[in-house]
Amino acid sequence: MPGSIVVGLDGSAESRAAAEWAAREAELRDLPVRMVHVWEPVPEPMAQAPLLGVETHQHWTERIPREAAEGMRARHPGVEVTTEQATGTPADALLLASRDADLLALGSRALSGIGGHPVGSVGQSVIARAPVPTVVVRAGKQVTDEHVADPAGIPSAATAFRPVVLGLDIRSADDTVVDSAFHEAELRRSPVHVLNGWDLPAFCVHSLGAGVDLRDEIAREKRAELTGTLRPWRQKYPDVEVVEASRPGSPSDLLVEASHDASLLVVGRRVRHSPFGIHIGAVTHAVLHHADAPVAVVSHE
Repeated sequence: MPGSIVVGLDGSAESRAAAEWAAREAELRDLPVRMVHVWEPVPEPMAQAPLLGVETHQHWTERIPREAAEGMRARHPGVEVTTEQATGTPADALLLASRDADLLALGSRALSGIGGHPVGSVGQSVIARAPVPTVVVRAGKQVTDEHVADPAGIPSAATAFRPVVLGLDIRSADDTVVDSAFHEAELRRSPVHVLNGWDLPAFCVHSLGAGVDLRDEIAREKRAELTGTLRPWRQKYPDVEVVEASRPGSPSDLLVEASHDASLLVVGRRVRHSPFGIHIGAVTHAVLHHADAPVAVVSHE
């Protein structure tokens, strides 16, 4: 269905968090939500077992999307919610269901202790191949996590949205990725924080040994380059406040740190035409596993 947000649903806490995020996004965009539950056929030996057979399996596969949709309609009465059941491998079924959608939302399980959350094989396969922006939502995230606290410091969903953070590699800045981040900020009436991380070039390191410090000059050049790259987007989205940050350091580390105060983190994924392996890029892979905010992965050539 063109003009919709698709959610991969499997009954887990991760997929329920993704569904709730999709409903909130649908309210911002005035779009319907399609909840897709993938039904995998029962292997023949299991199909013969009374407690694990086809009828029992079918009962649960029908119950999961039905109950999820009922709950979402109650919590978000202004959002049109439909359910679909598909058969086959989950990754292929979700890619097929989302090919004409505006967005695809997936869940991701949190890891206590190390602050990361693994994206399973299905999620990584979908993200690496999805032609539409794919948003990964961590289990346990609440609507208040996307908003600034109220004046008393109490979490609230009635306050302004936290910023949208865009990770931008100036060397391969793609219009689709930048536009997606600015559009999300416009929908939320929030600032967009554009973050560019970079490494010092080798000649700069060698010059330090000769007593010449070029770090400030290189930093000025990087900031000017970022400002020039964003100038057309400031003009296209005049109501969106833009905060630029160009810093030396690991882009993934900088983005993970920034995600703690973000409502959404937007990164790009270059389309790879190799039929072998899952390619999502090192920075994207890192933020998917460690960012605190929902992560939107936007594919680009």
